Amino acid sequence: MNWFRQTLANTVGTAEPEYGPDAIQTVTAQAEKTPFSELTKDDLKWKAMQATNVETQVFYLISNDGKVASVQVIYNNVAGLMTTCQLNVKIFNHRGPSAADHLWLSDPLENHGFDEDMVSFYADGLSISLNEEGDAYNIKSARNESALLDLVVKRVTPGFQAGQNGTTYYGTDPQNPWGEMRHRFWPRCEVSGSIITPQQEYDFSGRGVFIHAIQGMKPHHAAAKWNFVTFQTPTYSAIMMEFTTPPSYASTIVNVGGIAKDGEIVFAGVKNMVKYADSKEDPETLWPEPGSAEWTWEGNDKDGHISATIKGSLGNRTDRVDVLAHIPGLIKSLVGGVVGTRPFVYQFTSPPRDSLTLSIKSGDGTPVEEQGTLFCEATFIS
Repeated sequence: MNWFRQTLANTVGTAEPEYGPDAIQTVTAQAEKTPFSELTKDDLKWKAMQATNVETQVFYLISNDGKVASVQVIYNNVAGLMTTCQLNVKIFNHRGPSAADHLWLSDPLENHGFDEDMVSFYADGLSISLNEEGDAYNIKSARNESALLDLVVKRVTPGFQAGQNGTTYYGTDPQNPWGEMRHRFWPRCEVSGSIITPQQEYDFSGRGVFIHAIQGMKPHHAAAKWNFVTFQTPTYSAIMMEFTTPPSYASTIVNVGGIAKDGEIVFAGVKNMVKYADSKEDPETLWPEPGSAEWTWEGNDKDGHISATIKGSLGNRTDRVDVLAHIPGLIKSLVGGVVGTRPFVYQFTSPPRDSLTLSIKSGDGTPVEEQGTLFCEATFIS
C-alpha cells in the first residue's frame, strides 16, 4: 500500500503520507564506514533514468577577476512518458549589481543524446564532452546567440562522493527503493575559455566547480529545502550540499561536503553543518532570507581530527529566483499545483574585495586562514 501511495503521488502529484524515518536510507549511514570515496570515470556516467527524475550537470565558474557564472544541463523525465532537456546559463551582474542585470538564459534542447560510454552529452547546438582521461569537460554551445560558450573545466583535485556511492535512498523496502538522491563533486577545477554575449566577451579563466546530481523522484517529495556553498581560495576549495526532506521522510537532514586543495581531498564526509544566525522574513515570499551564515566541516585527515569554518555576513542577496517562473513546463508539472510548494532560491556571491575567510584547524595546531570568493544558495521549496 505504501508503494502504491508513493507511486500515485509521484505520478499525479498527490500529497505523500508520513512514512517515517524508516522510509529513508541516507548516505550518512554509508559514511559511518566510508566517509567518502574518490570518483572514477565510470562514476561520471549519465544514468538517464526512464522513470520520474531530474538529473543535472552544473558547472559553477569563478573568473580570476571575480565574475561568477553557472552552466547547467537538465535531463528530466516524467513517469517514463516523456523526456525533456534544458540548458540554463547565468552570468551574475552582467550589466550591473541589481537582479535585473543578470544574464539568464533557459533554452530547451532538441535531439539530445549521449556518447557510447554515457559520459558526454550532446544536443543541437550543444556538446558537453568528457575527455579520454576523465579529468576535463569541454563545453561548447551555440544554442542561444545571447551566450556562446567555449569552456574547458579541468579538475585539479580528485572528485569525490560521500560514502560508497553518494546516494540516499527513499522507500519502506531498502532492497527496492522508490526514489533516490545522489551528488558527485569536482570541488576544485581550473577553468579556461570564454562566454561571448552581444555586449562583450567574458574571459572565464579561473576556478570552477562541477556537480552531477540525480533526484530520482519528484523534487518536492525528495527535499523541502536546500543549502549549497562553494568557496574558492588560492590554496583551498570548500564545498557543501545540504537538503532537508519533507515530513513524509521525517524532515531528515543530509549534508555532504569536503575541503580540497590542488592534488588532494583534504577531508570529506557528512559531518558538516550550516547555520543562518541572522535571517528576516521576505515580505514577498514569506521565506526566511538569510542575512549571515556559518558553515562548518568536520572530519579526519592523516593526522587526526580536522575542521573548517566560514562565517560572516552575506550582505545583500545577489538574486532571488522564482523557480516556477524559470523552469520549463514539463518540469513545472512535477511541482505545480501542490499545496505549500513555493520554490525560491536566494543566491549570494562575494567578490574578492569583500571576501569571507576559510579557517582550517588540524588537531591542536594553529588554524590556517585564507580569504576567497563565495557562491551560496538557500533554497526553499515547501
